[in-house]
Amino acid sequence: MDLSTLFKITYGMYIVSSKNGDKINAQLSNTVVQISPEPATMLISVSKKNLTHEFIEKSGVFTINIISDLCEMTDIGMFGFRTGRDFNKFESCKYKLGKNGAPIILDKMVGYVECEVINTVDCGSHTVFIGKVTDTEMINSDLEPMTYDYYFKTLKGKLSKNATHYQKPE
Repeated sequence: MDLSTLFKITYGMYIVSSKNGDKINAQLSNTVVQISPEPATMLISVSKKNLTHEFIEKSGVFTINIISDLCEMTDIGMFGFRTGRDFNKFESCKYKLGKNGAPIILDKMVGYVECEVINTVDCGSHTVFIGKVTDTEMINSDLEPMTYDYYFKTLKGKLSKNATHYQKPE
């Protein structure tokens, strides 16, 4: 079986954020899908090892921040390979809290989608959170969403060991 074939499935790049009381956190994600138009419903997959997973479980809310292709690694890198357990990911990031209390990143984002968790699916190392859309806004409709391919080929981004399609080296 050639698992590298899975790298040919196209993805976007997003920052998924959530809250736990007055604490906030976020992470890079490539696993975001709209699964229903009525009601508007989104699916995300999050590693059980990630702090964002814990926050979504506790608060029942998440926000999908749509990254634009104007972002550089310095803009999004802080959300990918450092844990919010010992690093404030929002220290140098312009953001506001959304209606659901999760952070919305404002710089170089296309838009955002706020969701309330309505169901979960245990997928082993990850949990699929299914969320009903509660609010959404276009921040800058002139920007193009970043693709996973652009993240790897242009920005030379790395693959996290907690990514949905990480493969252990043979």
